[in-house]
Amino acid sequence: MATSVAEIESRNGLEAAAGGEDVHVRVAIVGSGFTGLAMVHALRKAGTEDFLVLERSAGVGGVWRSNTYPGIACDVPSHLYSLSFAPNPDWERTFSSGGQIWDYEEQVARDLRMAERTWFGEALVDARWDAARAHWRLRTTTRQLTAQFVVDGSGVLAEPKLPAIEGIERFKGALFHSARWNHDEDLAGKRVAVIGTGASAIQIVPAIQPQVAHMTVFQRTPGWVIPRNDRDITDAERRALRRFPVLQKLIRGWQWAYRDAVLLQVMHRPAWRRFFEAVSKAYMRATIDDPALRAKLTPDFEIGCKRILITSAWYPALNQPNVDVETTPIAEVREHAVVTADGVEHPVDAIVCATGFHVTDPPAGEIFHGRDGRSLAETWGASPRAYRGVTTANFPNLFRIGSIGTGTGHFSHIAQIESAITYVMDALRVADARGLAAVEVSEDAQEQYARRLHAMVKDTVWAIGGCSSWYLDASGEPSAVWPGSGWMYRRWTRSFDVEAYAVTPRALVAAPAPAPMAGSVR
Repeated sequence: MATSVAEIESRNGLEAAAGGEDVHVRVAIVGSGFTGLAMVHALRKAGTEDFLVLERSAGVGGVWRSNTYPGIACDVPSHLYSLSFAPNPDWERTFSSGGQIWDYEEQVARDLRMAERTWFGEALVDARWDAARAHWRLRTTTRQLTAQFVVDGSGVLAEPKLPAIEGIERFKGALFHSARWNHDEDLAGKRVAVIGTGASAIQIVPAIQPQVAHMTVFQRTPGWVIPRNDRDITDAERRALRRFPVLQKLIRGWQWAYRDAVLLQVMHRPAWRRFFEAVSKAYMRATIDDPALRAKLTPDFEIGCKRILITSAWYPALNQPNVDVETTPIAEVREHAVVTADGVEHPVDAIVCATGFHVTDPPAGEIFHGRDGRSLAETWGASPRAYRGVTTANFPNLFRIGSIGTGTGHFSHIAQIESAITYVMDALRVADARGLAAVEVSEDAQEQYARRLHAMVKDTVWAIGGCSSWYLDASGEPSAVWPGSGWMYRRWTRSFDVEAYAVTPRALVAAPAPAPMAGSVR
């Protein structure tokens, strides 16, 4: 039976306390990552202070606060992977490190005075729709509140997924997920197993390879690798960006247009996929000398079916004499070893699980309970659905941002978040203008939208590329992804289409909502 991340965290004394206190806000925001930052900016720009941010950690940052593993960096260019309202002329590299992205988020949060309206250390543990009062009843780690609208910015990279490997709970050495890196564990001189060869592993392995005595990388399926043209941004360039802010807008616009266009072609055009596969194979031949290792690292699916690995350090690390790539499936974990299906025992002192996240089965699926009492997970079944990537039938006044149906591979997810927030803000405006207490997308509108997306995605590499990826849900549908361009998603979310929603006028609400919360909530 697999050990859960929560159980590992419990070993380190991270269980939370309990208690309770009632307050009410118009908008509750879950998470203080990029969605939380962008939503707070949008609300304050609209002159709204009646909101509260719920953050389970001790500070802002979301994914980039939680993920601190060695070598962490973004594979989207720095100027594109930033908030449009908060350009940063001081990025140090063309692809930023995780630490600098977190620093950036903290600076944006300070500029927004976000701490004034944030409960830190308060995870949302239960949310239920109260139809009589047309608001959400929310319970956090230690407190309670109600909110007319909820914006869930917990995203799809919030809950790490540990592998279901027999005996893993019996392992006596260090065991942790890449997203919960144990910095107290010194890996120098140790035998280390890394399970997984995705976007996290390709950064971790090169970073720790020089320190460890031996490393075994357990690979289920290889990925397509494209070299990353990363470099320092010079002092002169940063000075120019500070002096002429329009330059950063031009750079961001060019990166948006280029990535958007190329990604769209790779999604839909086999000829483009053949071209990039040839580039990847040429790069492998230039960096991997051993034909047997090249054979292990050559994918048998089309490029783009899984997330493309953009790195110039992965292959050189695998070439090192203290690194082995093992492709035989893992059968079990023993107290001091990993055992593969061929019966070979691989002695290890530490196991790093670079095994991804619960993407199409996020924790929010069990937390939110809608109009009929069912949870999101029960409502979705095997295939989650979200109208415009934001709302779900049976869940009035709930807007989930950066989650189902919005992933774009290597385009900036921040751009997708900002597009969705435009949609949410227009929904709040329409609700005010029309005196609405609640809005809920209709089943018909949601189904028509799902059919439209299916028609768009069925011929993309995500559906026909021949791989099993985290983009796919339990039914085999690539429900995590957005099958169009970033510009198309921006057009589809630029205004709230109230005609697709069932609405509840304020006059029909049985009882008034509690008085809004006033003052600071720190």
